[in-house]
Amino acid sequence: MSGFSFRWVQKKTVRQNDGRRISYSYKKGVKRVMKALIIDDEFNVRYVIRELGQWKKYGITDLFEASNGEEAKRIIDKEQPEIIFTDVKMPGMTGLDLIEWLDSLSYPGKVIFITGYDDYSFMRKAIKCNSFDYLLKPIEADSFNRTLEEAVKSWTNDEEDRQLKETGVYEEIKRLRTNQIVTEACSGELFDPAEIAACLPATDEYEAALISFYHMHHSDPYIQRLADELAYQGWGNAFALQNDHCLCLVITVNGVWLSVEEWISTQFDIPVRLVNGESLKSLEELPHSFKELQQALEDQNFRTIHRLNDLDHACRMRNIVYYVNAYYMEDLTLEKLSGKFFLSREHISRKFKQETGLTLSKYIAKLRIDRAQYWLRETDESILSISFMLGYQDEKYFSKLFKKVVGQTPFEYRNNQKKQLTGSF
Repeated sequence: MSGFSFRWVQKKTVRQNDGRRISYSYKKGVKRVMKALIIDDEFNVRYVIRELGQWKKYGITDLFEASNGEEAKRIIDKEQPEIIFTDVKMPGMTGLDLIEWLDSLSYPGKVIFITGYDDYSFMRKAIKCNSFDYLLKPIEADSFNRTLEEAVKSWTNDEEDRQLKETGVYEEIKRLRTNQIVTEACSGELFDPAEIAACLPATDEYEAALISFYHMHHSDPYIQRLADELAYQGWGNAFALQNDHCLCLVITVNGVWLSVEEWISTQFDIPVRLVNGESLKSLEELPHSFKELQQALEDQNFRTIHRLNDLDHACRMRNIVYYVNAYYMEDLTLEKLSGKFFLSREHISRKFKQETGLTLSKYIAKLRIDRAQYWLRETDESILSISFMLGYQDEKYFSKLFKKVVGQTPFEYRNNQKKQLTGSF
């Protein structure tokens, strides 16, 4: 609107569920000029309103008056006031006629009715035409200024939303905010079920499901595609959990999950794991339902959907080897790797040996013994401490394994290394 100016704010940064950050610039309102219009056929009423209002306090810089609807239309066309106070009953064009006209234009200003009639039929029509509020005569200063303050805040917020939409980031911010609300709910924090319901089709019961993505993939594009499809079909919504980029919570209306799963199987070119939960009679049950889904996933009670080619298999095995090289001091098993990389234990066991020439257990043992040799040579850590750091709780077992691989006990190996350094034999 003409009475409002803008400046560009420095870039704002938000974090996506995969850990990446996106930055954007947006316009934010600077209240240089904000206009208000008082419409009433009685001069005394306009005078009282003008005197009661704390206009400067709430950012109103220009104040206009009109004695009837036609005069008000001319002022509105020319000045485009952000805040309009209007009487209901006036000669000629009434306040209700005026707001109908404004509604037909999708006028963004805030209209407050001032009336001496507490009439339900009037209130209904006013609400239908998107009036902001109404005040009863005689007007009280406190209630008037409170309404003025709320109207200014509401208009300012709406205007900033309109500017964000124009810059193309509004939907992105809205999506990130919704994902954050769902993440907080799943984490057991206080949440408003109505905020989540606003993103879902209306129904008596919902179904919740958890999708787990392969950790080497960026899940966000897939989650967004699924969310778009669910919204288009009227099935539900998909939410990227902000504290784990591998997880996606899907909430659907009852009876559509088979269709959802069929869509995933044909549209996703990466593997996913699925866990279905029981029906949600209320979204207040979401934290409990999520815990059950998460536990089922940890217990490996899931179904896998994947379409893999030979290249995918080769890439996956390389990733498994990289993972073992990074985490060999942890308790790694075929079962854990199977759950993390979406491949069967048998497949991993067979392909791992083809890739490295060793079984998984022997490969891990070799990495650990190589690390042990380095620590024995380069540090003064005790043999017990080294065995613990490598994941062995039994020093005797570690020493026995070390001797089997190296041909010497850890103690003998350390002493021999020291002798070689000093040149004494």
